[in-house]
Amino acid sequence: MLQLFKQAKLGKRNLTVLLIFITLQVLGTLYLPTLTADIINYGVMQGNRDYVFRTGGFMLIVAVLTGIFSILGTYFSAEVSTRFAKNTRKQLFDRTQELSYQDYKHFHASSLITRATNDVEQVQTTLGMFFEMMLPAPFVLVVGTILALRRDFYMALIIITSATLFALIIGIIARFVLPIFAKVQKGLDEINSTVGQYISGIRVVRAFNRTKLETKRMNNSFNHFAKLNISINRTFALMLPLVMLVMSLVAVAITWFGGVRINSGNMQIGDITAVIEYAMNILMYVIMAVFTLIYIPRAKVCAARIREVLDYCPEIVDAKNAEYTESAKIAKIIKTNNVSEKSDSKATNKTTLRFKNVCFGYHEAENQVLHDISFDCIAGTTTAIIGGTGSGKTTLARLIPRLLDTTSGEILLDGVNVKDLPQESVRKRIGFVLQKAFLFSGTVADNLCHGNANADEKEMERILQIAQSKEFVDEKGGLEAVIEQGGKNLSGGQRQRLSIARMLMKKPDIYVFDDSFSALDFKTDAALRQALKPETTDAIVINIAQRISTIRDAEQIIVLDEGKIAGKGTHDELMKTCEVYKEIAYSQLSEDELSQKGL
Repeated sequence: MLQLFKQAKLGKRNLTVLLIFITLQVLGTLYLPTLTADIINYGVMQGNRDYVFRTGGFMLIVAVLTGIFSILGTYFSAEVSTRFAKNTRKQLFDRTQELSYQDYKHFHASSLITRATNDVEQVQTTLGMFFEMMLPAPFVLVVGTILALRRDFYMALIIITSATLFALIIGIIARFVLPIFAKVQKGLDEINSTVGQYISGIRVVRAFNRTKLETKRMNNSFNHFAKLNISINRTFALMLPLVMLVMSLVAVAITWFGGVRINSGNMQIGDITAVIEYAMNILMYVIMAVFTLIYIPRAKVCAARIREVLDYCPEIVDAKNAEYTESAKIAKIIKTNNVSEKSDSKATNKTTLRFKNVCFGYHEAENQVLHDISFDCIAGTTTAIIGGTGSGKTTLARLIPRLLDTTSGEILLDGVNVKDLPQESVRKRIGFVLQKAFLFSGTVADNLCHGNANADEKEMERILQIAQSKEFVDEKGGLEAVIEQGGKNLSGGQRQRLSIARMLMKKPDIYVFDDSFSALDFKTDAALRQALKPETTDAIVINIAQRISTIRDAEQIIVLDEGKIAGKGTHDELMKTCEVYKEIAYSQLSEDELSQKGL
């Protein structure tokens, strides 16, 4: 947990100021009983009214200053704990952005959400309580005991004994509740996962009339979580009476033995008053420390879960010399351009993408998904990839922007292995439309700005026109039309077209369409592909599709079958040489279309 606090960068200045105010607050709190004893011993008992008023006025000043120090201590405690939560959540978010598809399988989305919200909140709350309640306790115990010893040794012995008894109670409780707190956090993960799945799939649940079954599953999660919390609350319920019993016994013991000491002439009346106040202050701080310690086991579990994410080494990382390789590549391009200009020839540095003996397999899978994939893509051409379900099309697409990394072989961007380049620089050059179109909550303009934050309305309107989205966007209110999370207020085709528009705003060197036309009707599909041609004349286009009509005009078609290349060529060439492609064509093209091709 200490390492987590160091990593959160809480700020030495704030911590130092916080410790100063807490120290002054404790000193003021412990000094007040001393003044009370002096007033009784030297003022009241001796009838010295001037001493009573003079010391009482000074006591009032000390009380006011102690209150101010307490307020300032609370303020800086909240400042430090809030800064911890802010910095930790930012670190968690940054780390999740580095995770690959494989890494997300390790943590699950519901668990990551719980860690970034509830777990951080638990540690934040405990941290605030630690500074305000637990941190002063040892200081109060030591200083208070020393002040009590100055008054009477036997009275101080009672305080030490009661504090030791509290420590034993704390140790027993902490040992019992720590394993339960670990189960509570896992139970919260389970609830988030179950409820999230139910809400996301509510239409399917209702369509299959499985509401009772899903409700039962959720109730099981709720009941399990409730039982764990009930076990903890029972422990707390037992602890509070024990603490109050110890405090009452201490007060009785001090009063009883104090009376005996006064009768024997070994103590003054003011001294026993001071000792009782010392004892109550010490025990109150100890009680607050006890309550804080009760939360520490849970905070410890939460901190461990947070550290698990922060310490996790992502599967895909930049190479150590990635920045150097990128700089060398840029320098080479500049040099090439300069040479070309001197020779009065036009510099041409067209983007190239090459798959060289690429293989890929998931960690837990016995067999590889892709086997020995090799093909070249050149700017100004379209490469289409087609194949049956599970043939590896989407996996191949994810390898291009390094959402996944090759098991063996190379993917060369302008002759440089993408693993040797910074991920950010690679992805800046690639526009990717996912198989499942996703839009962010906000407006149409907000979503388009993900592609280009500096685009103006005129450019957005032009891109919407190309993406065949202008008509339905205008019907919904134009660029300021509201988009719900995930684009749930749009149809599947509308989501795909807006996703394509967002990608077009980026103007990348490589366009990757991962089955991005599947929800479009044939007329819109054809119109969109026709409108895209002028926008992609100087770029590489990779079109992954299920429909022959979408990819038949591509300069190069790659046919995948069980992760291997079953054919490569144009549509006409593949219709003559590739059986897999012919089977797909026969299942999709009409008899008229086939007869026109002489098939």
